[in-house]
Amino acid sequence: MPTSVELRQQRAGVVESMRAITETAEAANRGLEAEERQAYDRHEGDFTSLTERINRQEAEEARSAQMAEPIQRGANRPDDGNRGGQEARSAERRSAFFQALRRGLPRMAPEQRALVENTAGEILVPEDLETEIYRALPGLTVVRAMASQRSLTSNRVRRRSLSEVSVGWGKLETGTALTDSMPSTPTEEFTYVEDLYGLAKVGEDELDDSDTNIEAFVRDSFGRAVGEAEDTAFTIGTGHASQQPIGFMTAGGGVATVAAAAAAAISVDDMKKLIYAVPAQYRRNGRFALSSTTELAISLLKDLNGQYVWQQSVQAGRPNTFLGYALENQEDIAAVAASARSVAFGDFNSGYRVYDRAGMTVKVLDQLYAEDGMVGWKIRMRVGGDVVRPDALRILAHPAS
Repeated sequence: MPTSVELRQQRAGVVESMRAITETAEAANRGLEAEERQAYDRHEGDFTSLTERINRQEAEEARSAQMAEPIQRGANRPDDGNRGGQEARSAERRSAFFQALRRGLPRMAPEQRALVENTAGEILVPEDLETEIYRALPGLTVVRAMASQRSLTSNRVRRRSLSEVSVGWGKLETGTALTDSMPSTPTEEFTYVEDLYGLAKVGEDELDDSDTNIEAFVRDSFGRAVGEAEDTAFTIGTGHASQQPIGFMTAGGGVATVAAAAAAAISVDDMKKLIYAVPAQYRRNGRFALSSTTELAISLLKDLNGQYVWQQSVQAGRPNTFLGYALENQEDIAAVAASARSVAFGDFNSGYRVYDRAGMTVKVLDQLYAEDGMVGWKIRMRVGGDVVRPDALRILAHPAS
């Protein structure tokens, strides 16, 4: 008996034959001839028949997987029985997820649908696949790789405005008073988790691929789309009022600025002032964030002996350095110009935090793009970002011209 994947491959061949018939007629600027019409109608019947067989076979495969789970769990050794059951359930959820991407939730068997559907009628991305997507993001982005990260189950995080803790030497019993680091009642503030949407259009032929191929596409496509969008928001996002994270380069981040000497130029002195404006404990893990255009400008700076101050990395995967600190390129940061904020420096791991809310979802749009032979996947993930310790960062700001 052919598997559902083999049946899908057969159906893809039928679709290709139907497309060849219509393309031949269109190329000749005519309608279908009698023989072509008969062949087209025959293929159309084959397509309908194969679709029904695929639906039955997929439902049967899902039932077989459910019935096999207790057997698989019992076949495991006593010390790893729980792990075996978890792996079987994870594999089952993955299979249901890819079937949902191909067919949409309404066409799935109820027992399969229950594995991946949330209360909003969306398809939940399996946790292990979602983890793989998040794991790939730091390699595709700049800010996430530098910042700290935290997982949430709520849509916002409460934080309070306060100064750093003050300490002092002495003993309480001898009358030494503790210094109050927060003399007034702090204001209550929140960091919100925002919705990030994406849309992918997938050809019907690609949906006939195996689960392994579709998984690779999901992991790569989702990761790249999400990475580019969130990196921009973490850098120049304008906050909850605009349904975006707060970018560290924006005024809403609360990071103090250091004045550059010139409106449309940058100097070694500017960069040194920026470094030493950051407290010593944060300089230890400091790095620059700037655009490639600005890096080019500082790469041309020389010291009094005519030697370049900029240091090119000779090790693969390592960033270039300036004054001993790494240079990270983020292209959403403005280039050197009047009134621009061109460079950020500091300990980004201490200063900026990314908030990930678990539960990436997909909605299948199987009718909207049907005439184009495409299926739409509307992706939604929830992510936030905010400056949690402004003192760990500084921004170089240029004066107006």
